Amino acid sequence: MTYPLPPPKGRILIGEGVAEIAVLMSQALEQAGYEVTIAADGEECLRRARETLPDLIAMDIIMSKMPGFDVLRALRSEPETRDMGVIMCSGQDFKADRDLSELLGAFDCLNQPIAMPLLVARVETYFGRRTVTSPPMISVSEEARVEGFRCTLDARRPHIELWGTRGSTPTVGAKFQRHGGNTSCLSLTVGDDVIVFDAGSGIRDLGIRLAAHKPRKLHLFITHPHWDHIQGFPFFAPAYISGFEITVYGAKGFGKDLESIFRGQLDRDYFPVQLEDMKSTLHFRDLTEEAVEIGGAKVTWAFAQHPGATVGYKVEVAGRKIAWVPDNEFLLGYMGPPTLARDHPLVRNYARMILFLSEVDLLIHEAQYLPEEYTRKVGWGHSSVSNACLLMKLAAVRRWIVTHHDPMHDDGFLETKLNLTRQVLESMGYAMQVSHGYDGMTEYL
Repeated sequence: MTYPLPPPKGRILIGEGVAEIAVLMSQALEQAGYEVTIAADGEECLRRARETLPDLIAMDIIMSKMPGFDVLRALRSEPETRDMGVIMCSGQDFKADRDLSELLGAFDCLNQPIAMPLLVARVETYFGRRTVTSPPMISVSEEARVEGFRCTLDARRPHIELWGTRGSTPTVGAKFQRHGGNTSCLSLTVGDDVIVFDAGSGIRDLGIRLAAHKPRKLHLFITHPHWDHIQGFPFFAPAYISGFEITVYGAKGFGKDLESIFRGQLDRDYFPVQLEDMKSTLHFRDLTEEAVEIGGAKVTWAFAQHPGATVGYKVEVAGRKIAWVPDNEFLLGYMGPPTLARDHPLVRNYARMILFLSEVDLLIHEAQYLPEEYTRKVGWGHSSVSNACLLMKLAAVRRWIVTHHDPMHDDGFLETKLNLTRQVLESMGYAMQVSHGYDGMTEYL
């Protein structure tokens, strides 16, 4: 004789990239009477949450393809998942992780490695709290029920996409999955206009996307011609397609003009295709003091602290200001605490850049070195974490995405560095949202 199994206490989705940990969590919760499914990365976790509407999600802050906090933000932005229970799991006992979990409405934030009895206890607490009272039943008219509501992403809304976030050289391997390994490239889509910043190896993937649609005008702004910012252009598919019109912008002062630099990397000794073989229409323009107007966007620029004639760009669009400064050694050689004021003699040398970045809504800027690393890298053209944090405060930047990750810094190292960055900002008394950029990151403005 068989007896029917009791119904599950609740449905739980586990978001965890380490299979061994996911299995342990699943076994513990199933033994406690819950129905459990597993998602191996952030994108899968978000998809399963939308499709299955679980009662509770327990997910790692650090997941490949999409970080846990980005999943949580997406859930909170959609009516069907807005009130879904979430327990975050952090590899470090950082106050910043706990605070952000609370701010985004997570039920709890547990430290890893998680003791399974503690996990079960917190889950039991959540379901116990959730079922203490029952909300009154609200009748919905048949008319309202039939009409319904659909969420539709406005793809024409201005948005940025990161295609490459590494500096120096691309990198691959199992330890570099979460943030990606392509070098610098950012796109900004404004209606039918596509504005591209830098042509590192990440521009190849962007080109594949663009080549799948009808030819259009493209605008490519180069910060400087170091390899990690131009090496992807020979593999940029639209350059080979008739009908595409590509205008390349860059500052004077390289020693060679911009066209000569691009032509040089396509020399027959280095590459089988030359600039003349590209079927698109190519234009090369030197930057001037006048802003570049593209559709509803206005692009301006300022020199950064980096070997050679290196610039950063700022775009004003839809009432917002976005800046791209992937290479900038703020406070060259400074090793002290991030406590300098605007009137300090060292800071006054950077007044123009601070003014340029003043109160931008989103800044994509580097923080390549830990302070102890920076002692050996002075003059290489990249900021320490603490100096970059000071720039954010002095310029009153509202949100910061860190880019230009060192190719030696794997996913684990970068997560530790990000938490350090948050702690430095907290110690300075400057509250701002900061995250690490990763290949494929998309932000709507």
